[in-house]
Amino acid sequence: MTKDQLPFAPASEVRRLLDSREVSSVELTEMFLGRIESLNPGLNAYLTVTPEEALAAASRADQASARGESLGPLHGVPVSIKDLELTAGIRTTMGSLVFRDYVPEQDSLVVERVKAAGAVILGKTNTPEFGFSGTTENRLGDAARNPWDPERTPGGSSGGAGAAVAAGLCTMATGSDGGGSIRIPCSFSGIYGIKPGQGRVPRAGGVGRPGYNTFSQSGPMTRTVRDSALLLQVLAGPDARDPGCVKAQPPDFSEGLEDGLPGLRIAWSPDLGYAPVDGEVAAATAAAARVFEELGCSVDEPEVAVEDPFPAFWDLFAIGGFTGYGHLLEDHAADLTHYVLEAIEHGSTRSVGDYSLALLRVQQLQAQMEDLFQAYDLLLTPTMAVPAFPVGEHPAVIGGRPVEPFFGYTPFTFPFNMTMHAAASAPCGFSSDGMPIGLQIVGRREEEATVLRASAAFERARPWRERLPPIS
Repeated sequence: MTKDQLPFAPASEVRRLLDSREVSSVELTEMFLGRIESLNPGLNAYLTVTPEEALAAASRADQASARGESLGPLHGVPVSIKDLELTAGIRTTMGSLVFRDYVPEQDSLVVERVKAAGAVILGKTNTPEFGFSGTTENRLGDAARNPWDPERTPGGSSGGAGAAVAAGLCTMATGSDGGGSIRIPCSFSGIYGIKPGQGRVPRAGGVGRPGYNTFSQSGPMTRTVRDSALLLQVLAGPDARDPGCVKAQPPDFSEGLEDGLPGLRIAWSPDLGYAPVDGEVAAATAAAARVFEELGCSVDEPEVAVEDPFPAFWDLFAIGGFTGYGHLLEDHAADLTHYVLEAIEHGSTRSVGDYSLALLRVQQLQAQMEDLFQAYDLLLTPTMAVPAFPVGEHPAVIGGRPVEPFFGYTPFTFPFNMTMHAAASAPCGFSSDGMPIGLQIVGRREEEATVLRASAAFERARPWRERLPPIS
């Protein structure tokens, strides 16, 4: 492996190089820190970089390897952490001016597990304030930028993570997804990521007043499907601190990734019956869906007539925002972004009746999708309605139809937070001006393994790993 290839090597290959002592964790960490120093000023993928902590952790990893100790699955592998996760002794901003100097004393559960697996944390990746936006702009500095075109957004809310992985500024990244926040940047930045089914990755440790976790899930963002399976294995599994998590132990997500998909029944929907879609996105994802026929699957286009679920999603999302952060209005209203203020304000106006009706709409959508998954093993859709757009220029018209700019480009992602299904985004093509396009692969609840197996088969049929963005 050449020096130029190493920043883009999958974690499985990095572990082999570390185990064979062909490279040390310190050497890898120094390489990534150098790349971050060079490329991050133009991308703003990281909010906080931790060179001293990272090099100390890498040195400990190398010493443990030399002593022949039992090593974790990510031992010595340099990773990034989304800045919505608490990190003990490392600044955790939540993308907010309010917390710009906050240094927690404890790790979130996700960080606990990443550390326990032996990973080296390079720093914290950029996110919109409290993760409340599908693009990554906040008041801490310049927006996060897309490595394929720095004038464009990498998406959000895990936008910094997507840019970091795509540009080779870490081996893999943790993200979180409450309405598309893993899948949006994966589609816009040309990488792979999976939102696990609700409760597969427990939640513990955060900032803000605690409330019911309606939609959000942490998950992996990587360059290959196998790497996502590896990181998801580290993150998944029950924990008593999260009473709503999946109690069963997770399967081996890496098992069967080479098995293929003979006989799988797949539904393809270009619009879920309600969503406007850019023409190039529609063409690229339709072609990608037909690849699954080459892989031995049956692919149908059943009538999927979803009534726009965004009003119910927005009510529940905003109520959660008001519960968690509404108290900040008393002393910090001037520090909050406009989109956080809008969410808190909307949440504050919702009645008990509004809340009940939104929950009913969630149940109706869940029932509709459960009926679909009685007949099919997977559902394919576009991940996004458009390719990445210029920073600050959210589309108001898509496919000739007017949309609400703040969330109108995400019609395919948030419904599956509402239904709690596992959903991934896989690179499937490019627009005419060279921007990545993603295919969404949705599986049944708690069937992340099937989504990963299908993603791996598609990756073999239409490989994407070797195509790198101009800023890399």
